[in-house]
Amino acid sequence: MHWGKRYLMCPPDYFDVTYAINPWMDADVPVDRDLATRQWTTLKTALESAGATVKVLPAQPELPDMVFTANHGVVANGQFVPARLAHEQRQPESDHAIRWMEQHAFGITPVTTPGTHEGAGDCLPWRRELIAGYGQRSDRRSWEDTAAKTGWTIHPIRLTDPRFYHIDLVLCPLDDDHAIVAPTGVAPDDLPLLLELIAQPLVLTPREELAFMMNSVVVGSTVVMPACSNRVRDRLSEWGFSVVVVDVSEFIKAGGAVRCLTLSLDVELDTRSGLGA
Repeated sequence: MHWGKRYLMCPPDYFDVTYAINPWMDADVPVDRDLATRQWTTLKTALESAGATVKVLPAQPELPDMVFTANHGVVANGQFVPARLAHEQRQPESDHAIRWMEQHAFGITPVTTPGTHEGAGDCLPWRRELIAGYGQRSDRRSWEDTAAKTGWTIHPIRLTDPRFYHIDLVLCPLDDDHAIVAPTGVAPDDLPLLLELIAQPLVLTPREELAFMMNSVVVGSTVVMPACSNRVRDRLSEWGFSVVVVDVSEFIKAGGAVRCLTLSLDVELDTRSGLGA
């Protein structure tokens, strides 16, 4: 892929599950922060070993979900579109992300249209364009505004299952032809639109979806995954990819896995116009 070699991560210094904003979260289930730290460090090392550079955003007290940097905004062409997070518990994260981006010479392009959007967790690059989820956490109007302000082509896909509330819980681009797809989360009318964009989709079974196999990160020909079935591993191998599995079970307690814990910083998109079909 033309992106996927530079990432932003935030250490789990304050990670916890103290509230429930998705079906995976249960404040009565304790988080082992020491284990979470080891898992996060193993993920960072796996990405670096695959050839990626990882920058670190300092964690902040009282923001336990800040570790999920994918939701801080969308980065492309050196521009940062800050997220407008749906839940008040996470909204203060945005100021810290904006400050880091300004300090590292990214331009800031705010979205002003009413409506939420949850950053790159709900907006993934595909063939120098973007595929964005809406209907659960993000509002389609925000993607319309983003497309108008940036000139990026954005293909909106409606999400309908509360368990798979972001596009990175239904899609993992592998290269310009291949992608992992978790169909359960996509509106039936929009699933053909998504599959039409992808020449060779690897469609997950419900059991594979529940293991968050779609919430993975690709660095070159390495797919870093939270879990991998033999079927998926064999298909990826046929396509020329190797698999590295990193246990992120503590973070799945909050509804996030490998992709959620990373924000791509090196995405390059074509600049044309507006919203896709």
